[in-house]
Formats: sequence, C-alpha cells, structure tokens
Amino acid sequence: MPVHHLMVGTWTPPGAIFTFAFDDEALTLTLVKRTAIPSDEPISWMTFNHNKTAIYGAAMKKWSSYAVENATTITHQVSQPMLHDPAAASPETNTRAIFLLAARQPPYGVYCNPFYQHAGHGSVFSPCASTGALTSGAVQHYPYQPGSGIHGMVFDAEERHLYSADLSANKLWVHRRPDPLRAEVELVGSVDAPDARDHPRWVALHPSGAYLYALMEKGNRVCEYAVDADSRMPAYTGRAFPLIPPGIPDRWTMYRADVCALSHSGRYLFASARSNSPELTGYVAAFRLAEDGRVERQILLNPTPTSGGHSNAVAPSDWSDEWLAVTDDEQGWLEIYRWQDEFLARVARVRVTEPGFGMNAIWYD
Repeated sequence: MPVHHLMVGTWTPPGAIFTFAFDDEALTLTLVKRTAIPSDEPISWMTFNHNKTAIYGAAMKKWSSYAVENATTITHQVSQPMLHDPAAASPETNTRAIFLLAARQPPYGVYCNPFYQHAGHGSVFSPCASTGALTSGAVQHYPYQPGSGIHGMVFDAEERHLYSADLSANKLWVHRRPDPLRAEVELVGSVDAPDARDHPRWVALHPSGAYLYALMEKGNRVCEYAVDADSRMPAYTGRAFPLIPPGIPDRWTMYRADVCALSHSGRYLFASARSNSPELTGYVAAFRLAEDGRVERQILLNPTPTSGGHSNAVAPSDWSDEWLAVTDDEQGWLEIYRWQDEFLARVARVRVTEPGFGMNAIWYD
C-alpha cells in the first residue's frame, strides 16, 4: 500500500492527536485528522499496544489510553493518575508523566516513567485483554532510587529484561520479569554512565541482545555497551560516537541529544540531538551495525532544519528501513526522510502551528 498513516501528539495543552497520511509513491504528506483529547492531557510521548488497537500516552499528570478503530477514529478510553508517590499527582509539584513502553508479548504490560520531582518509581499496568485500555490501579510501582528520572526504556527480544536510561541519576538500570506470565519486574542491577555529565536519556538494544546503545543527553553522544550473556548487565565498551560536530565551544550546554532507534532490519541505528538555541540547528546521525550489533561505523551526521525544540525525535518505520519520520516542536514540523544506499534525503514535510506539536511520531500502517 502506498499510503501510510502516522500519529503525533503535543507537549502542551490543548491535548490533541494528529493523524497524517504519507504517500510513498507521490511523496506527499498530509494532515488528515485532528482528534481532540482531554485538554489538560497533552501527550509528550505516545506508543501503540502490540496490535495497534490502542494508543498509550504520557499525559502530564496521568497515563492515558485511546481505542484505535482506524487511522482517523481514535477514542479516549481512560486516564489513570500517577499513584507511585502521594506528591506526584499534586498540581503543586512539577512531576510529569514523560515516557511509557508497551510490551509486544503477553501479558502485554505497559511500563510508565514519570520525570522531574518525585520520579523515583516506575509503574506497571496490565491492560484490559479485550480493549487494551489501562485498567485501574497499577499492578506494580517498582523503585529506582531517590532523585531518579527515567526518560527511556527498552526490552530485550524475549521481553524478560528491561533496560532504563536514568537521566537524573546518570546511570542505566536493568530489571527482569522473573515470571513470564506476569508483567512485574525485579531489580538486576545498575551501572553509572561513563562521564558524570553524560545523563543517559534513551536506550536501544540490538535484536541479538548482545549490544546496547545509550544516548547521552548532555554528553551528546551514543555510547556502546556489550551485554553479558548470563547476567544481562551492560558494560561500556569504551566506544562512543558524536551526535554533534566537533569544535562546539561547550557541548555540555549548547545541545541536548534526544532519541535513538533501530531501523526495521536492525542493520542501522538512528539518533538525534537538539540545539538549545533557535539560532542553531539540531542533528541526525546514522550508524551501520554489525550482525552481532557492534557499531561498525558512523555513516553521517546531518543538520536538521531547526533546533528541534523539545523534540527532533527520530521514528523509523516498522515495516521497512526505507522511511524515517522526524518531529520538531520549535516550528511544528513532521518530516519524512528516505534512507537509501546509506544516504538520508527529506522527501516530504508538513507543518502544524498548534503550540507544542511534534513530540514523537508513531507509524500506524
């Protein structure tokens, strides 16, 4: 099918989910529907459930779920409050729902991370088997440490081990699901980032499970980790790759790395960085990976059209290596790039001027 649909959310109120149609033959990108959602629940990060019949959102002070009948029929199901800490849901605190990860295998748990203050726990929900809606009451609130702020997570292929990037505490965490029939996790261990200023923000894991990639927000680099086959703990290999060009006067403050994600085949890794000034561009990087997941080489480091704002999130399509979506909330762009012969070319873009638009894109079909 030449037409594919994507959904994108917003960082600030009023809440909305935007649906776009991308024609991969005509190379056109069109906004086809704006779905209003609860005004005070804008979605800073969204993801599909395993069969794309539900969208889960990190929605300010709540975790939200939406039924997806088709690309343009999206209906709010329920919003669950943050209950991991009595202060988290209070309007007097800056605690915010920031990220969630939906399992692709039974029992299809949804793993949720808050950020800023009172963010020392993750929450696990067990969604309704028939509707995908988040059911009342998390099945677990599992601790990280006081002062933690998890901003990204990834499962291994078997979904038995969960890796978390702790930006605030500057470390990576590993949890495991001891019972394959249950969503709850237990701690395996943690490792500090290589540099005290790194601040891990995102993680990606090779399908082999042998290599983990940690994107460092302040370090503005991707660090390669080898994963022990027995303990499943990651160890820094000493290899890191830049997400901004050399010669930046102060890479710790002028830029903030954002997201890293694997291509559909697992042969490539894409990553991005944002500028802290609208006068400067952000960057997108691409890496070629070996069969076992070791980074073979950095292929490119391309400037993005804007700083990226809060976003510049890369979203490879989930059926082909050919297409990559990039969102930006400085000016409100959704852009589609073609990845061909290890070159990256923008082929379509559309702008939405609504405040906060452009946090991340998810591919529906």
